[in-house]
Order: sequence, then C-alpha cells, then structure tokens
Amino acid sequence: MLYDWPRATAFGRVIPKNKIYEHAGASTTLKDLFVREVDQIIWAHKLAQETINLPASKSVSEIQVFRVSQRQSSLDLDALRAIDRAIPFPLLFELTHSGRIKFVAAYKRPSEADSSKWVLGDYFEGEWQPEETPRVPLPVALNMGALYELLLSPLVEEQAAKLLSKPAAGFAEDPQAPFGPVSSDEPLSLEARIAHAEAVKAKTREIERIKTRLAREKQFNKRVAINAELRTAKQELERLVSAGAASAPSTE
Repeated sequence: MLYDWPRATAFGRVIPKNKIYEHAGASTTLKDLFVREVDQIIWAHKLAQETINLPASKSVSEIQVFRVSQRQSSLDLDALRAIDRAIPFPLLFELTHSGRIKFVAAYKRPSEADSSKWVLGDYFEGEWQPEETPRVPLPVALNMGALYELLLSPLVEEQAAKLLSKPAAGFAEDPQAPFGPVSSDEPLSLEARIAHAEAVKAKTREIERIKTRLAREKQFNKRVAINAELRTAKQELERLVSAGAASAPSTE
C-alpha cells in the first residue's frame, strides 16, 4: 500500500549522508554500507498539525516520510536504523529502485525510562510495486498518534500474515493450544500485534540456528539433545502461530 501524501506536507529536502553519520555515530562499516547501497536520501514529507491539521498526541507530535533511493536491489536495514537513530521523530520510508517502490517502517516510541530517547522495533516491509501504482488517501484519525498506528497497521498485518502462514502442518510434532484464551471480540493493539510478529520472527530465527547446529553435529548423543531442543522450539512456535491465528483481525 502506498499513501497519497497531501500536497501541504511536501518537504523535499535532500539529506547529506554525512549528517546521518554525525547524528547516528556511524562506524566505518556503516559509512561503507551507505556508500555502497544508498544513492540519495530525501526528507520527502512532514506530517504535523500545521500540515494536516491534526493535533499531536502524547507520544507523536510529527511523522516524517523519507524517500531512500537504492543503488542495489536490496538494502541492509542497518541503513534505515541509522536514519531512524538520527531523526527524533517516527519515520516512514519509501524505498525506490529501478522504477519500483516499497513502503517500510519500524514502530518507534519514546522510551519510558528516558523520554529524550526512542525505542525502535523491527522493520516491517511492504511488497515492491511499480512507482506509478495508484496511491490511497491517508486514513481518518483524531490525532497524530492514531494516524501513526493506522499508517503502520497494514504493514504489520501483511508481514504478520506471511510469518504465520510459513509454518506448515506438522511443523511441530506435538501441536499445543495457545497459551491462553484469546477473544476475537477484543482485537489486539498495534503494539501487541507488533510484539507478536517480532516473537514469531525471533522464534523462527532460533529454529534455523538450531537446525544449523544439528546439521554440523556428528556425535549421536549431542544430536539427540539438539533434536530435543529443536522439537521444543517448534512446539513454542506452533503455540505462537496458534495464538496469532486466534487473535488475527477479522476480514469479514
């Protein structure tokens, strides 16, 4: 999904890479990544009370839209993390390459321990689309915080659906029920959905690491122990998947 940003929000300022380096405390490795993979960074739009007539919320006063043109077909997410660290507002990214575009964002909120710092979650990515793909109007919201959640929700739901669809039947040898009852009458908040998607992603990565260890191990007794560890991890993933399916927003 691509949004039709209102004309009043247009900012159009090119951000020099060295400014990102300065504010993000970039290492030589990160600078090399930017040189290799990032062509240009444009601060494309500013969503704020003065541009879209929405009041700020406690956690979101403004939302910035950055357009990043890539030199290559793929982009290391560390580049986006560096930009997010450099800019003290929630960011939405439009990545472009070879006439294609995709929407990417991570949920970003002020730290509860230190309101001057920000907590950044995992990135959620849309699909690549032609740049001329029709855009949709911004969702209706009462304040900037609500708008931020509504803009992120389709990304989170799309990626969560992909994660939940990957584990096939038989992925766990002993499927378990969800950890607790989930009522479809009480949809999960955006933060809860993001936390669940991140938990599924982390558990999937853990399973892949265990599989790699198992493939390398030659001793029978150690393979037995790793197999047991793998079986437990698969069962935990099955629980997460079951819980996610039970709490998924209805499409009816």
